[in-house]
Amino acid sequence: MSADERAARRRASAHAAEVHVDAQRKAREAQQRQARELVARFVRDVTERGIPPVPLAARGYGGRHRYRTGLRGWYLKPDRSIAVAADGEFYILSVPDSALARVRGARVAPTPPPLTVGEGARDGETLPLADLLRLRLDQPLG
Repeated sequence: MSADERAARRRASAHAAEVHVDAQRKAREAQQRQARELVARFVRDVTERGIPPVPLAARGYGGRHRYRTGLRGWYLKPDRSIAVAADGEFYILSVPDSALARVRGARVAPTPPPLTVGEGARDGETLPLADLLRLRLDQPLG
């Protein structure tokens, strides 16, 4: 094989990799858009049904302490590990343990909602986001 042929193969391989990465990025963005739409619809639905948002607390990594977050919204799982805030953002309510956070409260950043909740988690509990939101709409967690 000539040097030109090897160079052409490398270029083709690099191009194929770029196309693959771009396709993955587009698929991830499409899933995030779909999940955000589900969350936005959930917020509209709970608001229309008059289900009030509750103060959201985050649990420390050690699991012993809960911290105020200043957020209000709706818990999605009975263990209160994830929630949707009244502002339509999705939150994973887990933070590092901190004595200061016990006094001041913890800051929790929103994360892009997944289409499948719990995927990759150790407990093996996975559920499509649409199903979880529908369940919480019918059986809110207080």
